[in-house]
Amino acid sequence: MSNAKIQQALSNLFDKQRIVFWYDTRREFRADFEALDLPRVEKIELANNEFGVKYRVLREQPEQKFLLFRDGPEPAYLENWLLDVQLASGSAFRTDQVALWLAELELGPGAYPLLEAHAAFFEAAKRRERLKELLEPGDSDNALRQKMLAVCVGCEPRLDAMLEALLAELASGVDTRSKLMERSGLNEYFWELMKRAYGYVSEQPGLQDFVIELFKSCFLTEVDVEFKPRMTSDAKVFIRRWKDSRAHAQAFEVLSAQCADILQIEDKLQGLEYRVLMSVDEFEAIDCKILSELVREVTSRTVSAQEVEQWVRQRRQGHWFDRYQHVYLAIEHAAQFMQALELTQLEMDSLPDGIHKYTQTWFRLDQRYRKFIHHARESGQASLLQALSQQMENLYTNSYLSQLNVRWQRFVDACQHWEAAPVVSQSNFFDRFVQPYLERKGKVCVLISDAFRYEVGEELQSLIRREDRFDAELVPALSCLPSYTQLGMASLLPHKTLQILENDSGEVMADGVSATGTTNRARILAKTVPSSTTVLAKDVLAMGKEDSRALVRDHDVVYVYHNLIDKTGDTRDTEERVFGAAEETLDELLRVVKKLANANANNIVVTADHGFIYQHQPLQDSDFLSTEPSGDEILYTDRRFVLGRGLRESSSFKTFQPDQLGLAGNLQLQIPKSINRLRLKGSGSRFVHGGATLQEVVIPVISINKKRQSDVGKVDVELIGGGGKTITTGQLAVVLYQTEPVTDKRQPRRVRAGLYTLAGETISDVHDLSFDMTSSNPREREVAVRFILSRKADAYNNQQIELRLEEPVDGTSHYTRYQAVRYTIRRSFTSEFDF
Repeated sequence: MSNAKIQQALSNLFDKQRIVFWYDTRREFRADFEALDLPRVEKIELANNEFGVKYRVLREQPEQKFLLFRDGPEPAYLENWLLDVQLASGSAFRTDQVALWLAELELGPGAYPLLEAHAAFFEAAKRRERLKELLEPGDSDNALRQKMLAVCVGCEPRLDAMLEALLAELASGVDTRSKLMERSGLNEYFWELMKRAYGYVSEQPGLQDFVIELFKSCFLTEVDVEFKPRMTSDAKVFIRRWKDSRAHAQAFEVLSAQCADILQIEDKLQGLEYRVLMSVDEFEAIDCKILSELVREVTSRTVSAQEVEQWVRQRRQGHWFDRYQHVYLAIEHAAQFMQALELTQLEMDSLPDGIHKYTQTWFRLDQRYRKFIHHARESGQASLLQALSQQMENLYTNSYLSQLNVRWQRFVDACQHWEAAPVVSQSNFFDRFVQPYLERKGKVCVLISDAFRYEVGEELQSLIRREDRFDAELVPALSCLPSYTQLGMASLLPHKTLQILENDSGEVMADGVSATGTTNRARILAKTVPSSTTVLAKDVLAMGKEDSRALVRDHDVVYVYHNLIDKTGDTRDTEERVFGAAEETLDELLRVVKKLANANANNIVVTADHGFIYQHQPLQDSDFLSTEPSGDEILYTDRRFVLGRGLRESSSFKTFQPDQLGLAGNLQLQIPKSINRLRLKGSGSRFVHGGATLQEVVIPVISINKKRQSDVGKVDVELIGGGGKTITTGQLAVVLYQTEPVTDKRQPRRVRAGLYTLAGETISDVHDLSFDMTSSNPREREVAVRFILSRKADAYNNQQIELRLEEPVDGTSHYTRYQAVRYTIRRSFTSEFDF
């Protein structure tokens, strides 16, 4: 030890006490002692002069600081005549390695035995540096050990944080940190902490043994009423915190899988009723059990859609939900579809009545089916969902799609002119939805998405209305026949006459100009609105702010074309992904709408050229017409219509003359009745359009406006019964109530709920909750939550604490307080006993 370090170490000691003993055990520092000059400190060498020194330091100079030096080791207690003075002063200065560490860490000599016992820890300078950063005045020996543990583990000195880090290491198959703890002599203290905090006791304590006991105890506590846990409530609090931690989720999953094998969890689950597992999620197998049972019960229709919805919402809070969310959602949509179908009467008395009922109610069945197929495909769990998928296909095709359109077909057959007033005809789109803006000197953007059928449009309307300051009104329109792209796109343009070319192209002329392609459509549009243009949706999304603003500023009418659904469905190799394309379309159209609105477009209309039919299961021979179309001349054949001259009447087809369809020219149209298809080589057969089914001909028209004032809020959440009560056990059960249903403008609220001291320290497990119920029944908007108090709560007996609801701050990791109610903890000592 250099003279400077000796000087500094002794100065630190004299800042705390008046008398310091220096034992030069190896007789190496006499010269340093003699050369030492400490201000206001008198040096005395001990050499058979102890009685005189004692009298001097205690009687003659009771205020003076003294450094008492002995050339040699500290004498035994019975031979040390100044032992009482030394013990009273509390300091002995040494010049060995431990003394050097003491000086470096600015610790008093009372810490010498601790440093000596854990010398291996202090051998590394980096560990000493990190420990010094954590030290605080007055740290006890146990506080020092806990901070040493934190340095070994590499985290803050909280037991739960250290345990998370050690379990992460265990999951990765290494033991660097735990080995360092062992070498540093800290293992015994660590397991004593684990015993006090979590009740973990073992003849051979170890991380692997602890984690097995942790999973076992937490699982059996939930599912076995006769199980008496040895571990404390803090163990349950810890496992909930651990599994919800993004940083440690992977370690939780690895160790959960290992413990599931060791504890034979799958065997234990066999004998459990799945309903009792809804709040349990320590093991992935629990979700597999629940999903397997839910599929079986929904398929056999032994549970209600409301029960399934409630269970899915409950499981949404679990650790494994993200991994299985598509399965859960597929099951939920299937249950909703089946229940709605049971309550549906597919009766109508006219074309307008059929469209009205379809757009008010029946379209939901198409929507639920689409959602089910999409989530089932995304889940990748074809085997699990096989029976349910088969059930859904049979119900959708045979009990809904076919029956609906057989009934609808009666009115199509009787139709002399293709119209269904008061429903708007697609050919009147421009006059009805665009011209009024022009007459008011306004601007309008028209967004046309190919094959964007009504039920998808209804979902887009809802998504738009959820956006702040956006309003959207949806009305149905009746598409032209045949319901294919060339005619639908032409119908949406300003025109006086429409004619299908009498050749094999299927091309459509609007007032004698071809309506194929954006360039030709721009020419047709410009005839009526010189200040107009056409653009592709993908180009709008790629525009910068200035270009998008110029697009709106420089044109009175902008037609924006989008094509994802039709492009995906019309290709045989990709048609099975058409419902995924519908999900992408919703996302892209919403982005286009917001992009145009941000470019100062105040008026936006979204519509489609036609709808479509899609059945996910490969079709049977019976789904195709056995009758081939015939006539004098067949010019154009598609899967759902035929164009030609002199077409022969058939019971399998509905025949229209061009004037019945509002078309010029001489081409006749034949459409297979109901949902039947024509065979067509080289094309897909599950995604079709061109015919007259409700799904093909009812299209959405969504008028969108942006408001000046905010109009979106979140639903409120209340605590039933309020606070002000007492907590007398280790748990608190409460009921939280969503005060109103979720709507487009009253959106879900996410909260984090837990029990806290008034100073903000967590003393229970914490729950992440989502209040997103749409039910009008108040009882179905209640959420029961059970909090488990940690042992920290014991320190607040007979004191007030808070139940806090906090909500996330968008775009950050922070939370802000939403509500807080107070309780008083009043637990008797008898609550610690199990009787």
